[in-house]
Amino acid sequence: MTIKEAVLKSLDEVKKPIGSFELGDYILGKNYVEFKGKTPHNSVAVHLTEFISKNDKRVKRIKKQGGNYLYYLTKNEDEFLDFDETVKLKTPPNKETYKERDLHKILSSFLKEIENIFSKTIFHEKSSNKENGQVWTNPDMVGVNFLQLKNKTSQEFFKKINQKEAFKIYSYELKKEITSDNELKQAYFQAVSNSSWSNFGYLVALDFSDDLLDEIERLNQSFGVGIIKLSSNPYQSKILFPAKYKNLDFKTIDKLCKMNPEFEKFIEHIERLMGIEDKFYKPLEKDFNDFCDDYFINDSEISDYCKSKNIPFEENNL
Repeated sequence: MTIKEAVLKSLDEVKKPIGSFELGDYILGKNYVEFKGKTPHNSVAVHLTEFISKNDKRVKRIKKQGGNYLYYLTKNEDEFLDFDETVKLKTPPNKETYKERDLHKILSSFLKEIENIFSKTIFHEKSSNKENGQVWTNPDMVGVNFLQLKNKTSQEFFKKINQKEAFKIYSYELKKEITSDNELKQAYFQAVSNSSWSNFGYLVALDFSDDLLDEIERLNQSFGVGIIKLSSNPYQSKILFPAKYKNLDFKTIDKLCKMNPEFEKFIEHIERLMGIEDKFYKPLEKDFNDFCDDYFINDSEISDYCKSKNIPFEENNL
Protein backbone atom coordinates (compact mmCIF):
# COMPACT_ATOMS: atom_id res chain seq x y z
CA MET A 1 0.00 0.00 0.00
CA THR A 2 1.04 3.65 -0.31
CA ILE A 3 2.20 5.70 2.67
CA LYS A 4 -1.09 7.60 2.55
CA GLU A 5 -3.07 4.38 2.68
CA ALA A 6 -0.89 3.10 5.52
CA VAL A 7 -1.54 6.30 7.48
CA LEU A 8 -5.31 5.98 7.09
CA LYS A 9 -5.33 2.26 7.93
CA SER A 10 -3.14 2.76 11.01
CA LEU A 11 -5.19 5.67 12.33
CA ASP A 12 -8.30 3.51 11.98
CA GLU A 13 -6.66 0.67 13.91
CA VAL A 14 -5.24 2.86 16.68
CA LYS A 15 -8.61 4.59 17.17
CA LYS A 16 -7.20 7.38 19.31
CA PRO A 17 -5.25 10.63 18.75
CA ILE A 18 -1.60 9.84 18.06
CA GLY A 19 1.53 11.84 17.28
CA SER A 20 3.26 11.61 13.90
CA PHE A 21 6.36 9.91 15.35
CA GLU A 22 4.34 7.30 17.23
CA LEU A 23 2.25 6.64 14.13
CA GLY A 24 5.47 6.15 12.16
CA ASP A 25 6.61 3.55 14.70
CA TYR A 26 3.24 1.78 14.39
CA ILE A 27 3.43 1.64 10.58
CA LEU A 28 7.03 0.37 10.70
CA GLY A 29 6.07 -2.27 13.25
CA LYS A 30 3.26 -3.51 11.02
CA ASN A 31 5.44 -3.45 7.88
CA TYR A 32 2.56 -1.85 6.00
CA VAL A 33 4.82 -0.02 3.57
CA GLU A 34 8.45 -0.17 2.44
CA PHE A 35 9.89 3.31 2.84
CA LYS A 36 12.37 4.28 0.14
CA GLY A 37 13.96 7.17 2.04
CA LYS A 38 16.04 7.18 5.20
CA THR A 39 13.53 9.25 7.20
CA PRO A 40 10.27 7.26 7.35
CA HIS A 41 8.97 9.25 10.31
CA ASN A 42 9.34 12.50 8.34
CA SER A 43 7.44 10.93 5.45
CA VAL A 44 4.56 10.03 7.75
CA ALA A 45 4.58 13.56 9.24
CA VAL A 46 4.48 15.13 5.76
CA HIS A 47 1.47 13.04 4.74
CA LEU A 48 -0.37 13.86 7.96
CA THR A 49 0.28 17.57 7.41
CA GLU A 50 -0.99 17.32 3.83
CA PHE A 51 -4.33 15.94 5.05
CA ILE A 52 -4.76 19.14 7.06
CA SER A 53 -3.31 21.63 4.55
CA LYS A 54 -5.39 20.20 1.70
CA ASN A 55 -8.51 20.23 3.87
CA ASP A 56 -9.00 16.48 3.55
CA LYS A 57 -11.95 15.88 5.90
CA ARG A 58 -10.94 12.30 6.73
CA VAL A 59 -8.20 13.36 9.15
CA LYS A 60 -8.26 15.88 11.97
CA ARG A 61 -5.73 16.94 14.58
CA ILE A 62 -5.69 18.37 18.08
CA LYS A 63 -2.99 20.01 20.13
CA LYS A 64 -1.74 18.82 23.50
CA GLN A 65 -0.70 21.30 26.16
CA GLY A 66 2.94 20.58 25.34
CA GLY A 67 2.38 21.99 21.86
CA ASN A 68 2.56 18.81 19.74
CA TYR A 69 -0.23 17.69 17.44
CA LEU A 70 -2.13 14.41 17.65
CA TYR A 71 -3.94 13.03 14.59
CA TYR A 72 -7.07 10.88 14.27
CA LEU A 73 -9.77 9.83 11.82
CA THR A 74 -12.84 12.05 11.81
CA LYS A 75 -15.15 9.04 11.80
CA ASN A 76 -13.65 7.87 15.12
CA GLU A 77 -13.95 11.21 16.90
CA ASP A 78 -16.90 10.25 19.11
CA GLU A 79 -15.00 7.27 20.54
CA PHE A 80 -12.41 9.31 22.44
CA LEU A 81 -14.07 12.53 23.52
CA ASP A 82 -12.74 11.79 27.01
CA PHE A 83 -9.44 10.38 25.72
CA ASP A 84 -7.11 12.66 27.69
CA GLU A 85 -7.74 15.69 29.87
CA THR A 86 -4.62 17.36 28.39
CA VAL A 87 -6.19 17.32 24.93
CA LYS A 88 -8.72 19.88 23.74
CA LEU A 89 -10.99 18.85 20.89
CA LYS A 90 -12.80 22.16 20.76
CA THR A 91 -12.01 25.66 21.98
CA PRO A 92 -14.29 26.63 24.88
CA PRO A 93 -16.88 29.16 23.72
CA ASN A 94 -16.29 32.86 24.44
CA LYS A 95 -12.74 32.22 25.65
CA GLU A 96 -10.57 35.23 24.91
CA THR A 97 -7.29 34.67 23.14
CA TYR A 98 -4.30 36.87 22.67
CA LYS A 99 -3.76 39.11 19.66
CA GLU A 100 -0.83 38.88 17.30
CA ARG A 101 0.38 42.32 18.33
CA ASP A 102 0.48 41.20 21.98
CA LEU A 103 3.59 39.22 21.01
CA HIS A 104 5.52 42.38 20.11
CA LYS A 105 6.59 43.13 23.68
CA ILE A 106 7.83 39.55 24.08
CA LEU A 107 9.88 39.81 20.90
CA SER A 108 11.24 43.26 21.79
CA SER A 109 12.41 41.90 25.17
CA PHE A 110 14.22 38.99 23.52
CA LEU A 111 15.84 41.30 20.98
CA LYS A 112 16.94 43.92 23.53
CA GLU A 113 18.24 41.65 26.27
CA ILE A 114 19.61 38.73 24.25
CA GLU A 115 20.52 40.18 20.84
CA ASN A 116 21.21 43.83 21.84
CA ILE A 117 18.78 45.05 19.16
CA PHE A 118 16.58 48.14 19.47
CA SER A 119 13.16 47.33 17.97
CA LYS A 120 10.09 49.28 16.97
CA THR A 121 6.57 48.26 15.93
CA ILE A 122 5.49 49.63 12.56
CA PHE A 123 1.74 50.16 12.59
CA HIS A 124 0.38 49.24 9.14
CA GLU A 125 -2.73 51.33 9.73
CA LYS A 126 -0.62 54.50 9.86
CA SER A 127 0.82 53.91 6.40
CA SER A 128 -0.40 55.82 3.38
CA ASN A 129 -1.52 53.75 0.38
CA LYS A 130 -2.57 50.94 2.73
CA GLU A 131 -5.53 50.29 0.47
CA ASN A 132 -3.15 49.12 -2.26
CA GLY A 133 -2.03 45.88 -0.61
CA GLN A 134 0.84 47.41 1.36
CA VAL A 135 0.52 44.75 4.04
CA TRP A 136 3.19 42.85 2.05
CA THR A 137 5.46 45.91 2.13
CA ASN A 138 5.31 47.03 5.75
CA PRO A 139 7.15 44.83 8.29
CA ASP A 140 5.48 44.21 11.66
CA MET A 141 8.61 45.28 13.53
CA VAL A 142 12.01 46.69 12.64
CA GLY A 143 15.25 46.58 14.60
CA VAL A 144 18.79 47.91 14.59
CA ASN A 145 22.00 46.67 16.16
CA PHE A 146 24.94 49.04 16.53
CA LEU A 147 28.50 47.79 16.47
CA GLN A 148 29.91 48.25 19.96
CA LEU A 149 33.62 49.13 19.92
CA LYS A 150 35.02 49.98 23.35
CA ASN A 151 37.96 52.12 22.25
CA LYS A 152 37.01 55.66 21.20
CA THR A 153 39.76 55.90 18.58
CA SER A 154 38.75 52.64 16.91
CA GLN A 155 35.10 53.78 16.99
CA GLU A 156 35.82 56.99 15.11
CA PHE A 157 38.19 55.26 12.70
CA PHE A 158 35.62 52.59 11.88
CA LYS A 159 32.85 55.13 11.31
CA LYS A 160 34.95 57.13 8.87
CA ILE A 161 36.17 54.30 6.68
CA ASN A 162 33.18 51.94 6.81
CA GLN A 163 30.20 53.68 8.34
CA LYS A 164 27.59 51.45 6.73
CA GLU A 165 29.04 48.43 8.58
CA ALA A 166 28.62 50.14 11.97
CA PHE A 167 24.99 49.02 12.19
CA LYS A 168 22.69 46.28 10.93
CA ILE A 169 18.95 46.71 10.30
CA TYR A 170 16.41 43.93 10.81
CA SER A 171 12.84 43.25 9.70
CA TYR A 172 10.37 40.99 11.53
CA GLU A 173 7.09 39.41 10.44
CA LEU A 174 5.09 38.04 13.41
CA LYS A 175 2.43 35.33 13.52
CA LYS A 176 0.66 33.71 16.46
CA GLU A 177 1.24 30.19 15.19
CA ILE A 178 2.05 28.38 11.97
CA THR A 179 0.57 24.90 11.86
CA SER A 180 0.17 23.96 8.19
CA ASP A 181 2.18 24.05 4.99
CA ASN A 182 -0.17 26.64 3.49
CA GLU A 183 0.19 28.91 6.52
CA LEU A 184 3.96 28.53 6.38
CA LYS A 185 4.23 29.40 2.69
CA GLN A 186 2.02 32.48 2.99
CA ALA A 187 3.74 33.78 6.13
CA TYR A 188 7.24 33.04 4.85
CA PHE A 189 6.84 34.81 1.53
CA GLN A 190 5.15 37.72 3.27
CA ALA A 191 8.31 37.94 5.38
CA VAL A 192 10.45 37.72 2.23
CA SER A 193 8.52 40.64 0.73
CA ASN A 194 8.49 42.74 3.91
CA SER A 195 12.21 42.29 4.56
CA SER A 196 13.58 42.89 1.05
CA TRP A 197 15.02 46.26 2.10
CA SER A 198 16.79 45.16 5.32
CA ASN A 199 20.10 43.48 6.17
CA PHE A 200 18.30 40.59 7.88
CA GLY A 201 14.69 39.37 7.71
CA TYR A 202 12.95 37.06 10.18
CA LEU A 203 9.64 35.21 10.44
CA VAL A 204 8.59 34.91 14.09
CA ALA A 205 5.85 32.80 15.70
CA LEU A 206 4.97 31.52 19.15
CA ASP A 207 4.42 28.05 17.74
CA PHE A 208 5.68 26.20 14.67
CA SER A 209 4.40 22.71 13.98
CA ASP A 210 7.24 20.19 14.29
CA ASP A 211 6.03 18.64 11.04
CA LEU A 212 7.14 21.78 9.17
CA LEU A 213 10.77 21.96 10.28
CA ASP A 214 12.20 20.31 7.17
CA GLU A 215 10.28 22.67 4.89
CA ILE A 216 11.25 25.66 7.04
CA GLU A 217 14.91 24.70 6.68
CA ARG A 218 14.54 24.38 2.90
CA LEU A 219 12.91 27.81 2.62
CA ASN A 220 15.60 29.35 4.81
CA GLN A 221 18.37 27.92 2.65
CA SER A 222 16.65 29.03 -0.55
CA PHE A 223 15.45 32.52 0.37
CA GLY A 224 17.46 33.55 3.43
CA VAL A 225 14.71 34.73 5.81
CA GLY A 226 15.45 33.42 9.30
CA ILE A 227 13.10 31.81 11.81
CA ILE A 228 12.60 32.74 15.47
CA LYS A 229 10.50 30.50 17.71
CA LEU A 230 9.15 32.83 20.35
CA SER A 231 8.53 31.70 23.93
CA SER A 232 6.17 33.32 26.44
CA ASN A 233 9.36 33.68 28.47
CA PRO A 234 11.24 35.85 25.95
CA TYR A 235 14.64 34.70 27.21
CA GLN A 236 13.82 31.12 26.18
CA SER A 237 13.08 32.18 22.60
CA LYS A 238 15.30 30.60 19.95
CA ILE A 239 16.65 31.50 16.54
CA LEU A 240 15.91 28.21 14.79
CA PHE A 241 17.50 29.29 11.53
CA PRO A 242 19.58 32.48 11.18
CA ALA A 243 18.83 34.99 8.44
CA LYS A 244 21.28 35.54 5.60
CA TYR A 245 22.89 38.97 5.28
CA LYS A 246 22.06 41.22 2.34
CA ASN A 247 22.81 44.84 1.49
CA LEU A 248 20.29 47.52 2.30
CA ASP A 249 17.86 48.46 -0.48
CA PHE A 250 17.74 52.26 -0.20
CA LYS A 251 15.02 52.68 -2.82
CA THR A 252 12.64 50.55 -0.77
CA ILE A 253 13.74 52.30 2.44
CA ASP A 254 12.89 55.59 0.77
CA LYS A 255 9.48 54.20 -0.24
CA LEU A 256 8.77 53.01 3.32
CA CYS A 257 9.82 56.38 4.77
CA LYS A 258 7.30 58.09 2.51
CA MET A 259 4.59 55.58 3.41
CA ASN A 260 4.96 55.34 7.18
CA PRO A 261 5.92 58.17 9.57
CA GLU A 262 7.10 55.78 12.33
CA PHE A 263 9.43 53.98 9.95
CA GLU A 264 10.78 57.37 8.85
CA LYS A 265 11.41 58.34 12.48
CA PHE A 266 13.18 55.03 13.05
CA ILE A 267 15.57 55.74 10.17
CA GLU A 268 16.04 59.33 11.40
CA HIS A 269 17.14 58.08 14.81
CA ILE A 270 19.70 55.75 13.23
CA GLU A 271 21.08 58.57 11.09
CA ARG A 272 21.41 60.88 14.11
CA LEU A 273 23.16 58.24 16.20
CA MET A 274 25.61 57.42 13.42
CA GLY A 275 26.67 61.02 12.84
CA ILE A 276 26.78 62.30 16.42
CA GLU A 277 29.88 63.07 18.42
CA ASP A 278 30.67 60.65 21.23
CA LYS A 279 29.83 63.13 24.03
CA PHE A 280 26.27 63.49 22.69
CA TYR A 281 25.73 59.78 22.01
CA LYS A 282 24.26 58.70 25.37
CA PRO A 283 21.43 61.29 25.47
CA LEU A 284 20.44 60.42 21.91
CA GLU A 285 20.63 56.70 22.67
CA LYS A 286 18.23 57.22 25.59
CA ASP A 287 15.90 59.19 23.33
CA PHE A 288 15.99 56.35 20.79
CA ASN A 289 15.36 53.76 23.50
CA ASP A 290 12.27 55.71 24.63
CA PHE A 291 11.04 55.85 21.02
CA CYS A 292 11.42 52.08 20.57
CA ASP A 293 9.08 49.38 21.92
CA ASP A 294 8.82 48.64 25.62
CA TYR A 295 10.43 45.51 27.02
CA PHE A 296 10.11 43.63 30.30
CA ILE A 297 12.08 44.76 33.34
CA ASN A 298 11.67 41.66 35.52
CA ASP A 299 10.23 38.13 35.50
CA SER A 300 7.07 38.95 37.43
CA GLU A 301 6.21 41.53 34.79
CA ILE A 302 6.44 38.80 32.14
CA SER A 303 4.08 36.53 34.06
CA ASP A 304 1.53 39.29 34.71
CA TYR A 305 1.61 40.43 31.10
CA CYS A 306 1.05 36.95 29.65
CA LYS A 307 -1.83 36.27 32.02
CA SER A 308 -3.48 39.61 31.24
CA LYS A 309 -3.21 38.96 27.49
CA ASN A 310 -4.20 35.26 27.70
CA ILE A 311 -0.87 34.18 26.23
CA PRO A 312 -0.11 30.52 27.10
CA PHE A 313 2.34 30.59 29.97
CA GLU A 314 3.76 28.20 32.55
CA GLU A 315 5.21 29.50 35.81
CA ASN A 316 8.16 27.10 35.61
CA ASN A 317 9.24 28.87 32.42
CA LEU A 318 10.76 31.57 34.64
